[in-house]
Amino acid sequence: MQFGVFTVGDVTVDPTTGREPTEHERIKAMVAIALKAEEVGLDVFATGEHHNPPFVPSSPTTMLGYIAARTERLLLSTATTLITTNDPVKIAEDYAMLQHLSGGRVDLMMGRGNTGPVYPWFGKDIRAGIPLAIENYDLLHRLWREDVVDWKGKYRTPLQSFTSTPRPLDGVPPFVWHGSIRSPEIAEQAAYYGDGFFANHIFWPKEHTQRMIALYRQRYAHYGHGSADQAIVGLGGQVFMRRNSQDAVREFRPYFDNAPVYGHGPSLEDFTRETPLTVGSPQQVIDRTLGFREYVGDYQRQLFLMDHAGLPLTTVLEQLDLLGEEVVPVLRKEFAALRPAHVPEAPTHAAMVAAAGGAKDSTVHAVDDVTGKAPEGATR
Repeated sequence: MQFGVFTVGDVTVDPTTGREPTEHERIKAMVAIALKAEEVGLDVFATGEHHNPPFVPSSPTTMLGYIAARTERLLLSTATTLITTNDPVKIAEDYAMLQHLSGGRVDLMMGRGNTGPVYPWFGKDIRAGIPLAIENYDLLHRLWREDVVDWKGKYRTPLQSFTSTPRPLDGVPPFVWHGSIRSPEIAEQAAYYGDGFFANHIFWPKEHTQRMIALYRQRYAHYGHGSADQAIVGLGGQVFMRRNSQDAVREFRPYFDNAPVYGHGPSLEDFTRETPLTVGSPQQVIDRTLGFREYVGDYQRQLFLMDHAGLPLTTVLEQLDLLGEEVVPVLRKEFAALRPAHVPEAPTHAAMVAAAGGAKDSTVHAVDDVTGKAPEGATR
């Protein structure tokens, strides 16, 4: 099972000091969090994608490429890649390039985001959100698996004899998660392709997450990818820890009360009771997280949101120390002991290459338009 952190990259005032970081400081902080994640033994760092204030991660592949150069083991992902407003051709190229540069340490999560105006900013109609997600991913899926693509759809210009470059590393595309908070159509899409399904698991009661994942598992089995309990599931989560739970509640309360998303709404106590948000001791986080398995089954990836609502970088790094030293080792051991042998482990590039029969040189050479042949000595 993989454990890690994800960030939405918000620039938020610290309610305890009144100070707001600059965009530059926030970007640097995200890099520091990724490096710390590797240092404390986490598996994954994932960044969101936004194109509006107060968020900074408008170019995930730029950030992840930089982090790839400064890490050795960390798996780099997104939370979310906007499949609706990005061109599938550019996604295919950008993430294949990142795959090569990182040595295969990359996967990505497709989603529609939560900012409505992003659609017209990129020339799209929000009313076509679901159809865009379906059509664009169909094209992306083909671009990574077919050397030459002829394609025609509704929402972009056709492609004729198009080859996306570079080709995926070792002939194996990056693993794809489809992320959603509320859309059963996205769970269906993930199941159809046999991809992973990632439930945000932050703002909604557990019953909602349970229903979404049950639908995905049922449809995964329907499409013949394996049994329902073999479907690839990821969960988000939010935690704030101190060794004494009362200290955690007291310190986190002003951040919760003023957070841009849920501030000035339900009380901290109500929110922690009704959603998976856990504020307390490391043992409370362990117990709560192990409890997720009771209503979603065995799953493969757990990501935590820890750097939001104006929390200063020093506090986030302290949280990561607690997560890496006291929480994740216990979770890793307990989840592994509970998982049946037939339930797959978290997907990695090495495992997918092995399943494909080994690495292949996926280079595609140019073909002469007149002769229809590749240059002498070149192979396809």
